Amino acid sequence: MPSASPARPVPPESPVLTRRDGESTTRVLLRLVAWARPAVPRVVVGGITALGASLLALAVPQVLRAIVNGPLLTDGSRRGVVLGALVVLALGVLEAFFVWCRRALIATPGTTVEREMRTSLFRHLLDLPVEFHDRWSGGQLLSRAMGDLGTIRRWTVFGLVMLVVSAVTVVVGSALMFVSAWQLGLVYVAGAVPMIWLGFRFREDYKVVARRAREQAGDLATAVEESVHGIRVLKAFGRGEDALDDFSRQASELRETEVHKARTLSRVSFALGAIPEAVLAVTLAVGVTLAARGELSVGALVAFFATAAVVNAPVERLGQLLAMTFDAKAATDRFLQVMDTGSAVRDPEVPATLPAADPAGSRVELVGVRFRHPAVVAGRPVPDEGREDDVLAGVDLVLEPGETMALVGLTGSGKTTLLQLVPRLYDVTGGAVRIDGVDVRDLTRTDLRRAVAVAFEDPILFSASVRENVLMGVDDAEDPEELVAQALEVASADFVRRLPHGLDTVIGEEGLSLSGGQRQRVALARAIAVRPRVLLLDDPLSALDVTTEAAVTSRLREVLTGTTTLVVAHRPSTVALADRVAVLEDGRITGVGRHSDLLDEHPHYRFVLTAMRDTGQPDLELDRLGTEVAR
Repeated sequence: MPSASPARPVPPESPVLTRRDGESTTRVLLRLVAWARPAVPRVVVGGITALGASLLALAVPQVLRAIVNGPLLTDGSRRGVVLGALVVLALGVLEAFFVWCRRALIATPGTTVEREMRTSLFRHLLDLPVEFHDRWSGGQLLSRAMGDLGTIRRWTVFGLVMLVVSAVTVVVGSALMFVSAWQLGLVYVAGAVPMIWLGFRFREDYKVVARRAREQAGDLATAVEESVHGIRVLKAFGRGEDALDDFSRQASELRETEVHKARTLSRVSFALGAIPEAVLAVTLAVGVTLAARGELSVGALVAFFATAAVVNAPVERLGQLLAMTFDAKAATDRFLQVMDTGSAVRDPEVPATLPAADPAGSRVELVGVRFRHPAVVAGRPVPDEGREDDVLAGVDLVLEPGETMALVGLTGSGKTTLLQLVPRLYDVTGGAVRIDGVDVRDLTRTDLRRAVAVAFEDPILFSASVRENVLMGVDDAEDPEELVAQALEVASADFVRRLPHGLDTVIGEEGLSLSGGQRQRVALARAIAVRPRVLLLDDPLSALDVTTEAAVTSRLREVLTGTTTLVVAHRPSTVALADRVAVLEDGRITGVGRHSDLLDEHPHYRFVLTAMRDTGQPDLELDRLGTEVAR
């Protein structure tokens, strides 16, 4: 047995959840620039056109002021009135054109930003390790990829621009009101004090409930996903009503949260609409009094109220824009929560390469391999010093080139976990896994997974044709049709040719249109088609009948020449595939040898075989298998 390699540092765990509840809305939303940068020029120009439209609207009251104080109240010149009307018309047309420009400029880059963010999220999800996906529900990830990014897009193309435009409009409009009638301007600004206070209160109340609503929507999506995937179980056990009750409860909780959001928004919207109108009523009384005394011109009074009418629109819209901003902040929080989760399984900075493939096969070594799943509390990894619950507690095992080895052990002994350490679906927490003398952590994941193929006990197929599923792990092939045909023949999966469209039949989501045994055979064909150096089989024949299993086992022994294979055995018949057997006990390999020798010398091996023996299979069958392996 080779000596253990020197210890190497294990990459630090990144927290699964990154909380930003204490971060400012501005700081969180500014992080969107990383994805929005290509769209910034058009968004800025669109914002400028929107601001231009708003400023043109504020210019109209000033024209009215000139008309009232000029032609209407002095010489009564028809020409002056007509000229003023034409100016107002021109301003209105130009304002409409600017509004059109805003929409034309911003709509396309907004969808582009959404696409880039969605692509980045999916790329990152593919890069994250299996342990991340073990802890996150599909519904939560789906809600982030769809609903949250849609919210961010709407805020980017409308909420952000209109929030800036509204703020500038209010400031410029207030200044113009001061210019028109400073006495009335003071009254109007005094009315802004309670609105500012309401805005801060609204922010504190709304941002909490906005985040809660998005989390509940993700949970609801998870409930739908689980029920659809488990529909056969629900129907078989007559638990459809229970699933409906649970879904209805979650939907009611989401409804209550959304109603709470609506009520919070309606209160602030009512205040932001009522307070300015009440202030205008006060300013009207004060303004008329000042005009009657001659302290204020009629034109100035008209300009003030026309400007106030323009300013009131963005003020009343402020509640909706703030709500959209806080929704976008909650959505960005959830998006960044995933994007900020780092992967502990990374490619090396200076990757190694595997030596040229040996026709005899590759040598696989597990040297002092230890592994433990990270401790998680409330979705976060926590320090685990002092724990003694290693799944694998020092595994030493060597697979010789071209050898087929069966791995046996009691349920929960860590067989499947050990298999997943070879292609780095998980990383060892101690020791090393080597292929042809190269530590798998020194290889890029792409190179490693080209050399290693896996067939899982619970096969996952994709909503694609049979051909596409079988060739999923194949980068290129001189004759893909021959490759598919051979892989299907070895896996006894020729039944696919009897499907409605043969190899072009789309087998449906997760392959649920096929039986369990059929899915296993297609998944096995997928692993065989890769022509890997190392083949890992996690009891891939468990759903097959004895006759089919025997046929597949026979063909596998023929085609696995030159391929090093590690097969997890959950029943005695699978041992027939192996040249040698390794016994996994208490996190360690306690015996390696031929089946017949282990039966004589290893009590735990005999106990395991008895425990996992096929129903109705006599003990004499074990002796027959031992004889076959010996041959």
